[in-house]
Amino acid sequence: MPPTDRPDDPIALAAGQWDRHGWAEATPGMTMITSVMRVQQILQQRVDAVLKPFDLSFARYEVLMLLSFSSTGAMPMKRVGSRLQVHPTSVTSAVDRLEAQGFVERVPHPTDRRTVLATITERGRETASAATLELNAQVFEQPGLPVRDLTTLNALLARIRSQAGDF
Repeated sequence: MPPTDRPDDPIALAAGQWDRHGWAEATPGMTMITSVMRVQQILQQRVDAVLKPFDLSFARYEVLMLLSFSSTGAMPMKRVGSRLQVHPTSVTSAVDRLEAQGFVERVPHPTDRRTVLATITERGRETASAATLELNAQVFEQPGLPVRDLTTLNALLARIRSQAGDF
């Protein structure tokens, strides 16, 4: 019995209702979208549990990792938002919190007085590194599917993202 046909799966039950109410053509899309959203919640809970001891949200972790991957450990705030695909207000909020934690500093750009750089501190690098080790061990290396399936899923999700203009 495929997982979507399980009688105790609420999404499968919803799909049956969708069919019975005359929306059979929309059922596969509704099922996929509802499943993806539920999986996102499950994965978010796993990630949050790992990051909690580091006092990080996934958004703040992403900022730290982006800065740690940059050649100088610094990046204009606007570019952080662009790379992470988030609104400038979200970047400001994340950097505010990271700065209060001592993980990031705001530094004036050396040649452009209008630009402020978010710069990772040594403490931020250490925290990002430790959090990454835990995320790798507890989440990223154990996502719940074999690598072959992950490759297929990543390709399918990339198609949806591409069609939506995400890249």
